[in-house]
Amino acid sequence: MALKPFNLPDPGEGLVEADLVTWRVAVGDTVTVNQIVVEVETAKSLVELPIPFAGRVAELLAAEGDTVDVGAPIIVIETDEPATSEPASDGGGDGDEEPLPTLVGYGAKASSGRRRARRSPAAAAPPSSGSAPAAPEAPAEQPAPAVQDEGSEPAAPMTGERARALAKPPVRKLAKDLGVDLVAISGSGPGGIVTRGDVEAAASSAPSSSAHARASAESGGQERPAETRVPIKGVRKATAQAMVDSAFTAPHVTEFVTVDVTSMIDMVSALKSDREFAGAKVTPLLLVAKALCLAVRRHPDVNASWDEAAQEIVIKRDVNLGIAAATPRGLMVPNIKAADRMSVRELADALSDLVTTAKEGKTQPADLSGGTITITNVGVFGVDAGTPILNPGEAAILAFGAVRRMPWVVTAADGTESIEPRWVTQLALSFDHRMIDGELGSLLLADIAALLHDPGRAFLW
Repeated sequence: MALKPFNLPDPGEGLVEADLVTWRVAVGDTVTVNQIVVEVETAKSLVELPIPFAGRVAELLAAEGDTVDVGAPIIVIETDEPATSEPASDGGGDGDEEPLPTLVGYGAKASSGRRRARRSPAAAAPPSSGSAPAAPEAPAEQPAPAVQDEGSEPAAPMTGERARALAKPPVRKLAKDLGVDLVAISGSGPGGIVTRGDVEAAASSAPSSSAHARASAESGGQERPAETRVPIKGVRKATAQAMVDSAFTAPHVTEFVTVDVTSMIDMVSALKSDREFAGAKVTPLLLVAKALCLAVRRHPDVNASWDEAAQEIVIKRDVNLGIAAATPRGLMVPNIKAADRMSVRELADALSDLVTTAKEGKTQPADLSGGTITITNVGVFGVDAGTPILNPGEAAILAFGAVRRMPWVVTAADGTESIEPRWVTQLALSFDHRMIDGELGSLLLADIAALLHDPGRAFLW
């Protein structure tokens, strides 16, 4: 018998850590080669990790919610192989003999920088006695002493009972918000997974946490804390860093235009009743996306990125259209590849798939990279306009505001004017002034507005 640790593989894309979301196995379970044993969250996406060898789960070295460094052991498997004194190399490590494997869905890194110091000695410690030694440690000067939050305790290895509480991230967030302990719930989903309905049922049958807090305060118990601290990690951490880098690297300019989009709203209604669009989700955002793609074709220089090293502006052939999506994991910007070559129906299906996948937390890294221009639909929140920050690596981003019924001055063919109720929206275009000057940015925004005011212009362009 031998104890083999499985180390967190290298996620690539410059990432050096991942958050452990859900264990799919418990201590004592039997696993087979390539069986999915854990789900982790990187700054890019949720990734399911298969185990590269078979045996019995001897120990779980990290708890759900822990942030684990690349190369750190996360699980120990008892195999039928004879014990060996050779260092394990199955799941990665810090040695220089072989490159670390990448997480599912990632490409290999072209180059690798220095990894940051280990966060927790417990996470990097070798497994219990009798196991094969873990992968070699990083150079002695690299790691820094681990810092533990005041009042916190070292994370203990996961128990079998805890590991059986299976639930998707949105369900876990709901349980946290409602004060429900997932471990105490018997999941009704496939394989015992806890569903949203299970959590809501448990919450409705138990006293609310706020009621407990009030009762405690009234009875002289401990008062609620004056503040709550939320760890910055995963998507939120990556988004924060990307926005800081973008805001203080690219000189932003934002222009606004107010548009009568009554004809666009009429077209949305017409498409919804058209049999060619049966089963498709037709929204104003669909026509805004199509208008942006058409406008970029007329002004291809906006579909670009800045190469600082080469001192070149790189103009992209395809419009890989990013759509900012609010998800349970935070703001994500997946993109539709070659959106400018799609028909309106194809674009409708792609938009629907993109948003659904993002909200389910299943967006893959390939769908989050390679974007060339982005739309952020702030109108869904009732917001009229804003000054969006560029998605890193792109030259422009369009904010689409709320569509409202408003009085508008309408000019008839004979030149007479009247005030009529119309559907009106605001568009805001932020762009990188290194690549897009005021004239080009204004022309792009004016063309988008013209197409939304009169969708028939598309036949002329």
